[in-house]
This record gives sequence, structure tokens and C-alpha cells, in this order.
Amino acid sequence: MAHGYIDTFRHFYPNKTGAYSYWDMKTRARDRNVGWRIDYFFIPQELLPRLKGANIHPKVFGSDHCPVSIEIK
Repeated sequence: MAHGYIDTFRHFYPNKTGAYSYWDMKTRARDRNVGWRIDYFFIPQELLPRLKGANIHPKVFGSDHCPVSIEIK
């Protein structure tokens, strides 16, 4: 970010709280939504006009992480 890259999720949701992409399985943190947002998509400034969406998908199970996605047109 110090080099001008954009955190795509924060671009669309600058004040959103409780949006995580990782939860500790040992403590069942996902059940309580006590996690970390450690999976990111960063883009350079030049792609910002093409960025149409960014999402975290916490309802997708199968890992201690959930998918994150972006839409670029």
C-alpha cells in the first residue's frame, strides 16, 4: 500500500468490521466470527477504473480460510 497498491476490499467497504477470511480451527473461532483478514487482493492504481467488486465469502466452508474474490471488467 505504501507503493500505491489498492486493497480492493477496503476500497468498497472502508468501514466494515467483522469481515474475516481466516479463523483458528482449534478454538472454533469461526463459530464466533473471531478471525483475521489475511487474504487480500491488491491492485495497482491503473486497474482501479476496471475494478467492479471485491468480496469475502465466509459461507464457503472446507478450510480455516474462506475464498476472497474480485471482479474486474
